[in-house]
Amino acid sequence: MEKLIAELRRLYLPDSQHPATAALEDHLRANTTLAIDLATNTSMARALVLDFPRLPDEQHWLLLCEVANALQQDLKLPAPAVSVNGADKYNLWLSFAQPVPLARLRRLHALLHQAYFADLDAAPGATVVELPPCLHQGSGLWAAFINPAMGASLAEDLGLEMPPPISAQAAFLHGLDSITAEQFEHALQVLDAEAPAAAPAPQAAATRQASPSGLLLQHATLEDIVAELHRRNIEPTLRHVLGK
Repeated sequence: MEKLIAELRRLYLPDSQHPATAALEDHLRANTTLAIDLATNTSMARALVLDFPRLPDEQHWLLLCEVANALQQDLKLPAPAVSVNGADKYNLWLSFAQPVPLARLRRLHALLHQAYFADLDAAPGATVVELPPCLHQGSGLWAAFINPAMGASLAEDLGLEMPPPISAQAAFLHGLDSITAEQFEHALQVLDAEAPAAAPAPQAAATRQASPSGLLLQHATLEDIVAELHRRNIEPTLRHVLGK
């Protein structure tokens, strides 16, 4: 339990006194389920949570994969944590090395929404959350951080029937890094530079599809693929054969 609490504090919680360790332990053991405020009393936070509510045909999982890939490939940010909330959505968890003003986090959320998931009716990332792992009181299922390789298997239930092993939860978080101030500024600059003057047309957003690599569109031409790779500063090679 100590290792998991240390990882949660390292990545997401604003300081060592918020919340108190005893209250956090009760939350993680399902003695109670807390609504934990990730923000400080000075309107700063060290985490941004992106919501991916359930969609038909597991599109919420495909969209999450697309966004997670874009965060790393387009914006050069560390890999986010992935969780299920125990009821109706996946979440991506972005951690920041230093507290960031909430207005700046809302700006980042708005730009990410416009660039990568404009077809979702997504409100700005909430700061009051039920921090995984915890028991969702409505569904009776567990919210938990998950191995991204296994995420698709939870697309229907979006929760676990049994409490997740504490050691595994700590291990999922142990390898994650926080976003530095320099990485945050770079991501904002990239998103600002690429933001269209107007929101994309609904049809364009609806036809976007995620691939396992997160790079290619289903009906893209070779010229489209090469242009997309160049946009992402990736030099294509001839190691793979492209089918007709």
